[in-house]
Amino acid sequence: MTRLTAADFDQELLILFDAYVHGDIDRRSFLDRASKFAVGGLTAAGLLAALSPNFAAAQVVPANDTRIRTEVVNVASPLGYGTIKAYVAQPVAPSASGKRPGVLVVHENRGLNPHIEDIARRLALEGYLAFAPDALTPLGGYPGDEDKARALFAQLDQAKTRQDFLASAAALKARPDASGRVGVVGFCYGGGVAHTLATELPDLSAAVSFYGNHPPVEAAAKVKAPLLIHFAGVDERINAAWPAYETALKAAGVRYTAHQYPGTQHGFNNDTTPRFDAAAARSAWDRTLAFFRQTLVV
Repeated sequence: MTRLTAADFDQELLILFDAYVHGDIDRRSFLDRASKFAVGGLTAAGLLAALSPNFAAAQVVPANDTRIRTEVVNVASPLGYGTIKAYVAQPVAPSASGKRPGVLVVHENRGLNPHIEDIARRLALEGYLAFAPDALTPLGGYPGDEDKARALFAQLDQAKTRQDFLASAAALKARPDASGRVGVVGFCYGGGVAHTLATELPDLSAAVSFYGNHPPVEAAAKVKAPLLIHFAGVDERINAAWPAYETALKAAGVRYTAHQYPGTQHGFNNDTTPRFDAAAARSAWDRTLAFFRQTLVV
């Protein structure tokens, strides 16, 4: 079967889907408004299915890959929800020092789904101790269904969830198999979390945001870690806030690099959906790996 891409869909429909994914409209509203694009035997429900993730087809590193080992750990978060689970992946091959730099991997607004677990395994194959918390832990964890996950996510107290991610970063840094240097990479919602952690963790070594929301401009002065920021080309919801935040970063003397990928959609790095752009994703991922080598590997 030929894999669909963003070019196979009307841009208005893609914007509508983005609004649905981020909770701005509900499923019924999406289907009602998408019906005008349902032509040639397609239904609105069929369009939604076509735009939704296909985890199995996009998997890069299988969960049973013998080059890595994985585990699920519980992290104490007394200021958050009490406990948060995290998926941990690292290479089987021993490192020269016995310790590895850590990368906190922060998911989109659906919790720790199979795609983000795959991202963690990809980082493990690059030599990192990848640590991917599931913000949905207090609600039973990722439910195995994207719509249910999105609905659960809206129920979270984000102040507590922020504390859960701070606790996760501390737990990663304190692990005996960690080098003490910790970076964070986040996607969409997780990109916003990466920005937030950079304002709250003065000892963070690096932060990478893929099309994430920006903190308030006054928080930019708190950023001590170098930043790498990836933007989609067609993503007004995120991009509109960047000029003001960039000005604040410059005023604070923050080290940052930002890249925008022309013609791409929000979520272009997520290879489970048609919004995936292979060329842009490869470029952004290569830049991310180079950035982590510069900031985390010593």
